[in-house]
Amino acid sequence: MTTIFDDEARAEMLCYLVAGELVAMARTGDWLRTDHLVELSLVWMHANGAQPEWPDRISIVRMAVDLAPDILATFELRTEKALASLFTDGGRLDYRVPLVGEIHDRCAERLQRH
Repeated sequence: MTTIFDDEARAEMLCYLVAGELVAMARTGDWLRTDHLVELSLVWMHANGAQPEWPDRISIVRMAVDLAPDILATFELRTEKALASLFTDGGRLDYRVPLVGEIHDRCAERLQRH
């Protein structure tokens, strides 16, 4: 099965990785290590049936590292409680939450500049 890894899929993956970074910061006071981000990207890929090329995936992981501090500064998502509202009970981002849409839009903008 080959799933197209288009601009929307890239933005969703980046948004998920940024959210993962924010959760790590709220829980531990530190950003995710690279190996954890790579693992998180695999979780997202498996859940979404996506199969991006390795360089594309690594590029998105790097963008998440760069973008997460900006998202944190902009949206002040510093507590686990605030971050929990961004997710469904199944651990997926809840795109019905306006803040998730705003973060997604920032991610899509970042990808367009890349």
